Amino acid sequence: MGITIHTSVLPHDDPDASLAFYRDILGFEVRGDVGSGKMRWITVGPADQPGTSILLAPPAADPGITDDERRTIAEMMAKGTYGWILLATADLNGTFDKVQAGGAEVVQEPTEQPYGVRDCAFRDPAGNMIRIQELR
Repeated sequence: MGITIHTSVLPHDDPDASLAFYRDILGFEVRGDVGSGKMRWITVGPADQPGTSILLAPPAADPGITDDERRTIAEMMAKGTYGWILLATADLNGTFDKVQAGGAEVVQEPTEQPYGVRDCAFRDPAGNMIRIQELR
């Protein structure tokens, strides 16, 4: 059985700000943009990896989520503890400089971790943790 990662989902609370971050700062291509207002589902991904995407989605759109759960999700997003993703690049310093220059909130500058990777971290406009590892 061959399984691949097709799409990972991250929440957004401001689709235009999230789109600008992933498209203009990270350089991802937009593969889909469905809906309107805050109820937009935006699919982005690296141009050279057409089979791998990130779906930026409104977290409260699921009709099975209760009002209490919506409040909890909003609180966790505000703290930056709800969604996260690990990305990778061959040029960590250059990527860090570009993302920082784009105005993203820096969580951690490029650092050699004790577990054997060199990485940095940012928050996207929705508060999601974006960790970027250096490919070796």
